[in-house]
Amino acid sequence: MTKKTKDKTVPPTVITLTIPTPVDGGVPIEQATATLLIQRGDLAHVRQFQYVLLADLTTAIQEASHALALLEDNPPNVPPAPKQTKTKSKKKSEASKLEVEDSEPTIDIPLKKGTKTIPMSYLKIVGGETDASAYRQAVLLAGRLIDGKLWDGESAIQFKDVYVVAKHMKQLKDNDLVLFSLEDFAETAN
Repeated sequence: MTKKTKDKTVPPTVITLTIPTPVDGGVPIEQATATLLIQRGDLAHVRQFQYVLLADLTTAIQEASHALALLEDNPPNVPPAPKQTKTKSKKKSEASKLEVEDSEPTIDIPLKKGTKTIPMSYLKIVGGETDASAYRQAVLLAGRLIDGKLWDGESAIQFKDVYVVAKHMKQLKDNDLVLFSLEDFAETAN
């Protein structure tokens, strides 16, 4: 007798590689930072790396594939998000604030310890690049500003050029950021 085996289809591996295009006055190829996203099913791994040669890209893909395999062997335990319920005992202002927050899209800002959810309107790019990778960079910069205690995430800020700000902040540790003010890196939006 033959045993029937269940057909377990493995989802495809999706690799997204973002490489900045060097332009006059832009990022020299020697300092190019690429972003690699590798995903299979519900699990994914993201990494940024410096590259000079095509061999660096191959190495990064191999390392990311290995990291994804390790993640698949020991997947994180992510509890479901707590369900928000409205009670009649809340004040009208709190209820209206919750309704506004529910209607506005939010973004999670990664911090050293956890994340902070803010409305998308609190983070703007007003000059320079405004594509998806620039917005991802702005999210990372916002996290650094929160970790450095320059911004609390409760008001709107805007970046003129996220790549210039990232270059200035690259060499600074979070402890060094207290020597600066928010206006050194971003503007408060009205």
